[in-house]
Amino acid sequence: MTRKSLKDARPSRRQVLRLTGALGVVGLAGCTGDGGNGNGNGGNGNGGNGNGDNGNGDDSGFEETLEVMHGWTGGDGADAVEALTTAFEEEYPDMDTSFRAIGGGGNVELDASVASRLRDGVPPSAFAGWPGKNLSQYEGVLGDMEAEVWEEAGLFDAHVEEVAELCRFDGGMAAVPIGSHRMNDLFYNVEVVEAAGVDPDSIDTFDAFLDALEAIESETDAQPYANSLEAWTVLQLWAQVMLGGQGFDAYMNFIEGDGDRSAVQESFERVEELLDTYLNDDAPEIGFTEANQRIMTGDAGFIHQGNWAAGAYVAEGLEFGSDWDRIQFPGTENMYGFHVDSFIYPADNPSPDETHAFLRFAGSETAQIEFNRLKGSIPTRDVDTSDFSPYLTETIEDFQNAEHRPPAIAHGLAVTPSLQADLEDVLADTFLDPYDVEAATDGFIDAL
Repeated sequence: MTRKSLKDARPSRRQVLRLTGALGVVGLAGCTGDGGNGNGNGGNGNGGNGNGDNGNGDDSGFEETLEVMHGWTGGDGADAVEALTTAFEEEYPDMDTSFRAIGGGGNVELDASVASRLRDGVPPSAFAGWPGKNLSQYEGVLGDMEAEVWEEAGLFDAHVEEVAELCRFDGGMAAVPIGSHRMNDLFYNVEVVEAAGVDPDSIDTFDAFLDALEAIESETDAQPYANSLEAWTVLQLWAQVMLGGQGFDAYMNFIEGDGDRSAVQESFERVEELLDTYLNDDAPEIGFTEANQRIMTGDAGFIHQGNWAAGAYVAEGLEFGSDWDRIQFPGTENMYGFHVDSFIYPADNPSPDETHAFLRFAGSETAQIEFNRLKGSIPTRDVDTSDFSPYLTETIEDFQNAEHRPPAIAHGLAVTPSLQADLEDVLADTFLDPYDVEAATDGFIDAL
């Protein structure tokens, strides 16, 4: 597949960016108004008890319909959001609710639908999306519910500081986290790795990882490393190679616009060495879900993905530790690669009381257990882990004890949507068949 066809095959993030970018140009007529701070007449959310648990209270005063848009349309995501909404509706049985699933294209359709609604001045009550730098695309259209939600429900004390900062935008709190995926896991098929004579615990450097892949190639019939060659999968792989090989400070300097060229180039050289030697030949033609299937069937040894990959193993009934397992990407053992899902709060909110109640609930222990135990993600606050699988329990412990929590570069936290699109364009134009390290390095440095 040519570089052009690879680029053209990607979901059009640029189309969504053009739509959301138009929001600022038109000044959001009707979207800011006198409710620009998102407070409206919300008061204290009609009965939130402020204990940070479930935001419960008498819902008899709610008069508007709560409309929440999200992209969890199938699999573990659909199960997770159903558990979340069921628990909320049990807490507020008399509130009118509309939870709308809009799927397709890696949230591209959801993002486009939300952008259109915001542009037209008819925002939903809340919508699912990434916090952090991703919020920059909604400049001028987000509200602030710091008092009514974060303070009322005690969320600042309940959630780790990095999460709260990711949800802060334009001087206020514009989002509430619902869960976190980890980005620095390397998943593997236990039988394949054992057949190759590889001890996963010995893989503590990138060279040791390459040695393990070489052993799989020479000692088994399995593909050493499986993945797709989509720009976003390569971007998230490059980020882990950068973190593991160059360190947390070098990575943070890069995303803050002060990257060291030699560190960026060396990371590309290592990614090229991995992909050019051990990646499946049909990587340009398949998606990551198909690549992950090969881990499950024993046709491949390793894959790097966010830990949503583990949700597929669980759904197939595979046993953690005996059928599949994971290690931390070499060099990132003291890190938790940070990805966060959240619910975002529009200004001029059509249902401030109802929305505040829902967002208080979304940040609660009850909601975060119900959602994340099925989603394959973890809560961003302290919770009872008895309802979580052994793998997720380990991930929760790693999250709580991590020395560093670097934000994801491929999923909205570390860079703005337009910059993420620029980086993916660099990869599509210069690095995905053939691997032009010099051009990719120049492109990344110039983009930042």
